Amino acid sequence: MFTEYRPNHGYDEYFSAADAPRAALQPLLSSLGLMGLDQLNRNHAAAGALLKRLGATFRLNDSGSQGVERILPFDPLPRLIAAGEWARLERGLFQRLQAIDLFLADVYGPGRIIADGVVPREDLESSHGWRPQMRGLTPPLGRWCHISGLDLVRDGNGSWRVLEDNLRCPSGVAYFLENRRVMKRIFPSLFAGRAVQPIDNYASELLRTLRDLAPWSEAPKVVLLTPGVFNSAYFEHSYLAQQMGIELVEGRDLVCEGDRVWMRSTAGLAPVDVIYRRIDDDFLDPAVFRSDSMLGVRGLMSAYRAGRVAIANAPGTGVADDKLIYAYVPEMIRYYLDQEPIIENVPTYVCSRPEERSYVLAHLDQLVVKSVAEAGGYGMLIGPHASREEIADFAAKIEADPRNFIAQPTLELSTVPSLSEGELYPCHVDLRPYVLRGQGDWVTPGGLTRVALRRGSLVVNSSQGGGCKDTWIVDDTAVAVQPMATVDPRPC
Repeated sequence: MFTEYRPNHGYDEYFSAADAPRAALQPLLSSLGLMGLDQLNRNHAAAGALLKRLGATFRLNDSGSQGVERILPFDPLPRLIAAGEWARLERGLFQRLQAIDLFLADVYGPGRIIADGVVPREDLESSHGWRPQMRGLTPPLGRWCHISGLDLVRDGNGSWRVLEDNLRCPSGVAYFLENRRVMKRIFPSLFAGRAVQPIDNYASELLRTLRDLAPWSEAPKVVLLTPGVFNSAYFEHSYLAQQMGIELVEGRDLVCEGDRVWMRSTAGLAPVDVIYRRIDDDFLDPAVFRSDSMLGVRGLMSAYRAGRVAIANAPGTGVADDKLIYAYVPEMIRYYLDQEPIIENVPTYVCSRPEERSYVLAHLDQLVVKSVAEAGGYGMLIGPHASREEIADFAAKIEADPRNFIAQPTLELSTVPSLSEGELYPCHVDLRPYVLRGQGDWVTPGGLTRVALRRGSLVVNSSQGGGCKDTWIVDDTAVAVQPMATVDPRPC
């Protein structure tokens, strides 16, 4: 099955540089070999049909797609991470989020890190995520980032690095959960004889985390606030609400009276203690943020300031999403925790610094340049794949607004075999684990592996042709191969 598979020059997670299978992958490769490529392709088609029936779609709202609903492309070859390696990544994720939480409490409070010259005030207050309205506020439990999705990559040497922090409304967890459901249903033989850590308890852990944020109530009322059916992640909003057994609400379903939030129902008004918001800060409360917002709830921030409702994640966390502020996170870890980062950043050039900007402008054909406030693979230049016109255009943008750009080396991201045009091809991947922080800390075993399904592409975002695959956390040692079960590729 893998006879024609040729890894790239970087780090392939299935095969070593000598094209020999990695030891822990031998059992899985044997099971795949017994299945054969033709059967794998048939089962892959069945998996796509099942995802469609389950409604696991996302909406592209750009001008070319006209809001079309699409299935997130799913690749059936799982990604395996050893349990020992994963334990180290968990420690690194908790360390990073602890430092970011302390940073947010500091910059909206005493501002020590600014006074000590670690983070310049102008870099902070020019961020699109900066919310001065949050000054002096302390969220429940003193935590700001309750639900986080940090993007990790492996470089050409196999070393893990943090590529990006997602702290406002991180998305994708529903696809992470559905990928496992589809794998167990369509590819049961691949699990035979392997101890894969389960992920089924995410919804219960999420609900526990949200309830933790309302210590004033023994039975907190939790709701999920969505912008509505036209949002690109609406499937995930409805999925998570259903899995947790909570109400899915829009802004018009809530009202604020007496510094409390209430939900309209057929039985009258019911008090709300915790809001898992899936809308951006700007739209939360027209009395405080955007006055033209019709998605939020007028008076919500007054109730929040009075300590009568919790919001996850806390407004203002988006300042730490800023790709320029990302460059300071290793210094935050040293400053607040007096520790060295367990997971390093990708080396980053800050274009607002004259010397670093000069280097970036001279090496645009070798670097990846990112707009600090953009997401989804937009506002980005991949120098080695760009035309002269695109490079010249980005140079002009950097000169005009250097604060808006950072640059990084073009990493040789690790690859995992994936189905591309019916054949196995080494595709680049990243990983988004989901971290929950209420009274305790919890991280999903694995996360959403996003895969650049276009051959040769480094962009994993779904809006740019990317897909996803299941992520398995497995024992450090290989396990015996079990006989392959008969698979019915038809969705039930």
